Order: sequence, then C-alpha cells, then structure tokens
Amino acid sequence: MTDTLAALARPVLVVALAVLAAAALASPPANAAPVTVYIGTYTDGTSRGIYRLTFDAATGTMTEPVLAVETKNPSFLALHPSGRFLYAVGEVSSFEGAKTGAVSAFAVDPKTGDLALLNQQSSEGAGPCHLVVDKTGRNALVANYGGGTVAVLPIGEDGRLKPASSVRVHEGSGPTKGRQEKPHAHGIYLDAAERFAFSPDLGADRVFVYRFDAAKGTLEPHGAAPLDPGAGPRHLAFHPSGRYLYTINELLSTVSAFAYDAAKGALAPLQTVSALPPGFSGTSWTAEVEVSRDGRFVYGSNRGDDSLAVFAVDAATGRLTPAGHAPVGGKNPRHFTIDPSGRFILAGHQGSGTIAVLRLDPATGLPALTAATVKLDKPVCLLPVPAR
Repeated sequence: MTDTLAALARPVLVVALAVLAAAALASPPANAAPVTVYIGTYTDGTSRGIYRLTFDAATGTMTEPVLAVETKNPSFLALHPSGRFLYAVGEVSSFEGAKTGAVSAFAVDPKTGDLALLNQQSSEGAGPCHLVVDKTGRNALVANYGGGTVAVLPIGEDGRLKPASSVRVHEGSGPTKGRQEKPHAHGIYLDAAERFAFSPDLGADRVFVYRFDAAKGTLEPHGAAPLDPGAGPRHLAFHPSGRYLYTINELLSTVSAFAYDAAKGALAPLQTVSALPPGFSGTSWTAEVEVSRDGRFVYGSNRGDDSLAVFAVDAATGRLTPAGHAPVGGKNPRHFTIDPSGRFILAGHQGSGTIAVLRLDPATGLPALTAATVKLDKPVCLLPVPAR
C-alpha cells in the first residue's frame, strides 16, 4: 500500500515542482529594478555624444534614448565605484594640438542621470578605445588603439582626472596587412584582486600583462600571452570564478580560452574555437565577449554574420563547447552587455543604428530577440547603471 501511494504521489510532486520552477522564471528577480543605460556613440553622423535610456528587466522594455551630454566620439564608458562620476574616451587622433586622444570626466546628476563635464586629459595615445576605473576609484586605465599604448590617469576626490601617472608602449606586429603593421591596444582590464592589468593588442597578437599598483597609479610589465598569428585579440572577459579568461579575436573570428593563475598573474592557453556558424563563407569580424552571470556561458558578437555566438563553459576545465548562434537584430553588433538581472542582453548595432533586447533562456543560455528596439545612430558602448 505504501509503495502504491508513493507511486501515485510522484506525478503530483513532479507537476508541483514544474509549476514552482515556471513561477520562479516568470517572476522578476530581486535585482530586476529599472536601470539607467548610458550609450557611447560615434558622432560623425547624427549622434551628438553620450545618451541614456531606462531599461526595465521586469518587462524587458526600454525607453527612447535622450542626450545625457554632448561630447565627441565617446566610444567607451566606465563608471566610478561611487556612482557619482562617469568617464569616457574621446576616440580622436588629435587633442590640444598633440597626436593623442582624450579621456573625459563627467559628474552624474543623481536626479536626472544627465552628465556635466568636469575636465579632460590626454589619453597618451591616438584613438583611445577602451577604459576601466579601479575599485578604489583612484585611477582610470585607458587603451589607445592608434597609439599602441596603455596609460593610467589618477582620479581626484572631486572626480576630476589628473595627467597620466604611467604610460606603457606596446611592441609587436602581425601578418595581416593593413591591420597589424604595428601594435593596437584594444582594451585594458583588471583581474578581481586588481593586482594585474591585461591589454589585448590587435596588432601584436598578444595579451600584455602588467602589475598594477593602485596607490601609485603605475603599470609594470609582467609578460604577455601570445595568440595565433593573425588572430587580432580585441576584448576579453574573466569568468566569475576568476580561474579563466576569454579573448575574442577580431581578425580570425575566434574565441580563445586561458586558465588564469591569480597568484602569479599568469595565463595558460586552453583552446581556441571559431565564433562563426559552421559553413559561413562571408566576411565577418568579432567584437565583444561576455560571460554569463552564473559562469555557464560565454557570448561573442559577429559583425557580418550579425549574430551572437554562444558557448557552454565546462566548470571544471574552463573549456568551451559551441552551443549555437542567435540573430542579433541589427547590423554590425559592435557592443552588447548582459543586464544586471542576468536575464537579458542589450545589443547595440553600429551599422543599422539600433539597440535591441534579447531574452536569455536560463536552461540553454541561448538569446532570443524580443520586440523591444530603439533607434540611435552609431551606438558603440552600452553601460547599465543600477539605481543606488
């Protein structure tokens, strides 16, 4: 009799668990409050600077973008840990009469989200394209594509930038004519402990590693991890565990996985996989790479195929298994970001002048386009900022 009752109870239990799981997926998580998203743009068209919109993770919808501040070519953005200041590269080749770009500091209006210029400093190289702010809020680190340099700009208590305290010049080249005759620093990143900084260099086919001292604002050479010849490493992302690092390689449309020894600041290559669908024969370049909040998936954007590549992560080894591709909803997806709730991807399409929302399947990790789309000319960076 007991066995019979248990057998009858099992289907009821399965149904109940399924209902609970469905309810959990349907109800928004605690961090699904609306967020401000700042958008960096290229201003050689109709865009005029940094824009902002509100994204609601409870509904997956966006408001129309509005101008937060007018500034030239703010192609990448970073927020101060206090939330009071925002920093942007000015991706230009001349600033105050010198062959260099600029980095701008802005104060954030806590009521409106609008930005007010505080000051600007030289980026110490032409064509700055990426920057980060350290956890202490004392330094902005910037990568200069045209100059092939990386630099540290100290930040004052008032949020203003000071002249560079450290500048490093990359060396090296690659086999791709027209793109790799010289170094092109394409990013600058810090590990979780912020003891080491990493700069993927598209021209040199290397990830340069530096020891970083936040108190002194210095970068000291610590080696480099090589990529395949002609790979063109562009951006990178750390796994939430801190044990793995992934680079997206623009010129060969690949993703490379590395094991990371945080104590030594050392990278060990694991594998390299294609970011393109099997059989693809057109022209395409990769752009951005992100790791899901739970560390189970890696995403990379393809400009040309106009898709997001999805890879499943082996938690024990960090290696990647291709899991599929999803249309991104526009042309030339230069940048995308996972929203703070971890349930959506926001993708900016430089080619079609649109921003789209994709919903992530929690089981498969695959993104699916939603109806949410807004227009903005040449979006190139999306920065979600949760309410404080």
